[in-house]
Order: sequence, then C-alpha cells, then structure tokens
Amino acid sequence: MSVTAVQGFEAGGLASGIKPSGAPDLSMVATVDRVPVTAAGVFTTNLVAAAPVQVSKLHLADGRAAAVVLNSGNANAATGAQGRADSLRMCELAATGRGVATADGLVGQPGRLGRPMPMAPVESGVPKLAANLSADDAGGLAAADAMLTTDTVRKQTLVELDLPASPFGHGGGGTTVRVGGMAKGAAMLAPAMATMLAVLTTDAAVDADALQILLTDAVGSSFNSLVVDACTSTNDTVLVLANAKAGNDVITVDSGPAFHLLGEALAAACADLARQMAADAEGATKLATLTVNGARTNHEAQLAARQVASSQLVQCSLYGNDPYWGRVLSELGVSGAWFDQEDVEVSYQGVTVCRHGIAAEHDVDALAEKMGARDIEIVCDLHAGHGTATMLFTDLTHAYVDENMGTS
Repeated sequence: MSVTAVQGFEAGGLASGIKPSGAPDLSMVATVDRVPVTAAGVFTTNLVAAAPVQVSKLHLADGRAAAVVLNSGNANAATGAQGRADSLRMCELAATGRGVATADGLVGQPGRLGRPMPMAPVESGVPKLAANLSADDAGGLAAADAMLTTDTVRKQTLVELDLPASPFGHGGGGTTVRVGGMAKGAAMLAPAMATMLAVLTTDAAVDADALQILLTDAVGSSFNSLVVDACTSTNDTVLVLANAKAGNDVITVDSGPAFHLLGEALAAACADLARQMAADAEGATKLATLTVNGARTNHEAQLAARQVASSQLVQCSLYGNDPYWGRVLSELGVSGAWFDQEDVEVSYQGVTVCRHGIAAEHDVDALAEKMGARDIEIVCDLHAGHGTATMLFTDLTHAYVDENMGTS
C-alpha cells in the first residue's frame, strides 16, 4: 500500500533525535539494487525556496536518482549557505550509505522554518538508516511514519494499471504497472502546492522527459487543487522514481495510450494522497469538494474554484454548518472568471440554494441536517461556457488557530 509495494524499492525510518519528542524523524526510499533510475520532481513556486528544494532541483538535472532521504522536525528553510551545505551533506550521507554518487541522492525536509539544521543526529542517523532499509510493508510503514510533522496519521497509496501490448514496439507490452506513494501534509496547504512532501515509486519503464510531464500534470490536478489555509510553503516537494522493473516498453511522450494511462495512474495516486492530507488537515471538521462548472474556460473555472476555496469567510461558514451561498457568490465575482451574476447557480449537498443569482427556495431543515456531515459537496454553475474545475478545501476552526498561534 506504499512505496515498497512497488517491486525494486525499499524504505525505512527511525528516530535520530531531530525531534525532541523522540518520535521517528528520518525516512528513506531507495532502489534495492542501488542503481540510479529515472526520476522527476515538482517543487514549490515560493521564491523563498528551502535548501532541500534547491539541492534536489540540481540533482534532478539529469533525470536520475537512487535514493530519497527525508527528515521531519526541521525544514532547513531560510538558513542560507549553511542550510544548502547541510542538505547536500544529507544527500552525501544517503548516497554513501547506498554506494551511489551524491548527485543521485534527493532530499526533503519539512518542519520549522528559519532554524539551523541539527546535523549531529543526521550524521549518525542517515548511515544507520541507509544500511537497514527493507522492501516489505514494514519498511514502507516506517518511512511513511518518520516523515510526519503535525500529521495525525500516515498517508499512503497504491495504484495498479494494465498497459496494453503495443504493435509498434513502444509504450506498452501488456504488463501490469504499479505506482506507490507516501506523503505528509496537514497545514499551509494551498494551490502551488502545499506544506507537503510526497514520494512516489513506480516499476514502469518511462523516459525522464515523459515522467516529468506526467508528474507535473498529476500534481496540477491533485496537490495543486487543495486548499486548507491558502499559504504556500517553502519546502513543497513531490518526487517520483521509476525503475523499469515491470518490463514494459519504455514509455515516451509519443507512446500514445500507455503515456496517458501512466499519467492517469500517477494522477490517481497523487489525488488519493491529496485527499488524505485534506482529511487530516489541522483542526478541520469538514472536507469540502467544490466544483465550478459552466465557466468560459477550464482556466477561469480554476480561478473561480480557488477563490472560493481560499476564502476565510466561506471556510468559517462551513465550520458553522451554514450554507451561506452569498459568500460563495461574492468570491466568484472577484475571482477573475467572467459570468453574468444572474445566471449563477449554487448548491450545497445537492440542494440548490441560489438560482439566477438570488436565493432559491429549498427545505432549510433538510439541508441543515445534511450540512452536519464531515464531507460536504458544493457545486457552482456559472452558465457561461463549458469550463470546469474541482478543488478540495476544509473549514477554518478554533483548533486550527490554536495549532498555529505559535511557532510551528
């Protein structure tokens, strides 16, 4: 059900002392045969990019990697040249422990910002971890646990797909391919991406250019379609390693159905992890799925959906079980999407509360009962075209404020 469910990968986690609590704080995923494989990454768009983001970007320039090392409890962000040296050292320790080049190591680091990285636990912990990975479920579970920060549960996924045989000798082969994944993230979740790390593994044979395109698209429809507090972090990282163990013909951008099928599998894995992250968001009592239909374009639909999902007023009314459609309509109006307000419809839980831009008669008591559910569905139809977009978001609660009123 995780990264080790894919043949050819092993993982592990341990407590090194980075976290004062003594909880697990070092995690690693690597190739069993210790050979670099095709790799790709998508990173934060924040100009204040943390040291691990800067280092991993450099190491992915050749589209290859053999190991990913992660710590939790310290983000190593806004730490300058020393921070970059520390992230590079983590890669070096992991690579040495696996017998590969430093440039074949990638690094991810969630936690507190602006604090020097405690390297003593890293120096002792990473070599020990690199030598004690396992390809069984226990290894995957340990790795998924050790990357968590304020998360309350581990987040894992596994997707399988059957690639068709290709009469043209590329991009298929009639083989079954797996995509496994693990992630962390519970706050500072916003489009582009979230305070999150995700590591995916696949046994598909795919070239680096195709893998990068597919991962970017998968992130766009999953992690980039998730809002908790509209804050974009410094450390956001999604990585994927593909080891070709499935034996399919190498998938390229010209591979037709196989290219699209692998993209769908990556997107499904990312979407599953994103939903798990939203469900575990700090202080959240509601998980809302917001769909905007009828925009002029998909881009305008996405603008509208993000505006509504990022609204603190909408999030607060959700916390109060209040289907306050007026706030939704107002946010749609400043989103940058064009529409005629007298054409708009809004529904909560399948009940239309706004039609033609004004209040619609409905059974208030029946809707109030439906609003008590944890999972809430909101649909907005702009009646301006065929564009559509979906966002996940949560309510804004007292518990979220309590969690984030201090340094975290």
